[in-house]
Amino acid sequence: MRPSLRDVAFLLLYWTGVPFLLREVVQRRRTTILLYHDLQPEAANYHFGLLKKRYNIISLRHYVDAYQQGRLDELPPKSLVITLDDGVRGNRDLLPMLEKHQVPVTIFLCSEIVGTNRQFWWNASNDRPDLEKLMTLSDEERLEVLARRGFSPTGEMPEREALSRAEIEAMRPWVDFQAHTQFHPVLPRCSAQKVWEEIELSRLRLQQEYGLDIYAMAYPFGLYTDREALLVQDIGYSCALTIEPGSNGPHSDMFRLKRIGLRDTGGVAELLVKASGLWGLVRGPDRMRSY
Repeated sequence: MRPSLRDVAFLLLYWTGVPFLLREVVQRRRTTILLYHDLQPEAANYHFGLLKKRYNIISLRHYVDAYQQGRLDELPPKSLVITLDDGVRGNRDLLPMLEKHQVPVTIFLCSEIVGTNRQFWWNASNDRPDLEKLMTLSDEERLEVLARRGFSPTGEMPEREALSRAEIEAMRPWVDFQAHTQFHPVLPRCSAQKVWEEIELSRLRLQQEYGLDIYAMAYPFGLYTDREALLVQDIGYSCALTIEPGSNGPHSDMFRLKRIGLRDTGGVAELLVKASGLWGLVRGPDRMRSY
């Protein structure tokens, strides 16, 4: 297949040497957090192998513990954390790759969708422009529009879209499961009561019914305001993750941790350019790929 213009652009950026400089200079004493969604095993095998050669992969908990204990300087150079949002069913197929590469990852779960046959609401949207429009509506308006299309947050579908309870249990030796709200709404478009329910009740559900130690939350779509950041902290989380590009250091806000979004199907040049932080400096976050 002929390379696309996108592939050529990433290849050219890679060969400038800037990603190498950013990795070796800027990222050396900082922690980079990457974001995937539905990474497939073949791609994971390749990505994990490339990343392990260039970074020191650590767990999110390792970073949080080091930050809280004032020991960030003891983290390995070019430390990197791998995360996945939503807990989609396909994540179960990553287990052999996690075992092969000995790579710890964090998966953020929507507590009222995993373990059920409920649908992720964006799958009821028509296309990207429609999704973008839905995200601008108040939470009540969005749900009303989706209801007219036959979508219900608690409706059960013939096929499940998220991880099952058994799959979550099987992956626990290699996966640090954390919270991604209950139903993945656009938090700034929700009422104060709804925001509290999404943040607090998801934590309680995952702790009580799955036996998980929940200390971190990822903002759905990376969207949040001071209201959400303060509430996450008040409730008792140790950190919260955005999709604002960049890396994290001793002066980072633990409730606004930076994270670099990656395409699950991205090639080598794209992976290394984005992981270095260069693409985020040029383009900024892509919220449509943060669900």
